[in-house]
Amino acid sequence: MKNIFKILLLVVIGLLINACYYDAYPEVIEEIPDIPDDQEISFKNEIQPLFEFCIGCHNGSRNPDLREENAYISLVPNYVIAGDAEGSQFYQYLPGNGSHPEVGKTLTNAEIALIKAWINQGAKDN
Repeated sequence: MKNIFKILLLVVIGLLINACYYDAYPEVIEEIPDIPDDQEISFKNEIQPLFEFCIGCHNGSRNPDLREENAYISLVPNYVIAGDAEGSQFYQYLPGNGSHPEVGKTLTNAEIALIKAWINQGAKDN
């Protein structure tokens, strides 16, 4: 009788531990924001700052050159097809969005959506 009680107790404890494990870490799903077509997106103020962590590699020794003074002319039209984010090599390789190798940081869905909207609005340098 003692053995049955021990086995039953172990099973109950195991089930409780397993149930607590899944409740402790709820899945966070980041929503992709809708950016209105009429929202003016500034390359200098909104897009360029997203490249801060990229400059370590893309600093003139690797294309595209994402340093502040060179980023726009390096990207457009070589890597960005104005009006076509899906067809733009830059958009396809964004960390967190495509096949870019692991770089220690990925862009959030909101940041990727902002870049996509900027490209689809014509990738203006403003």
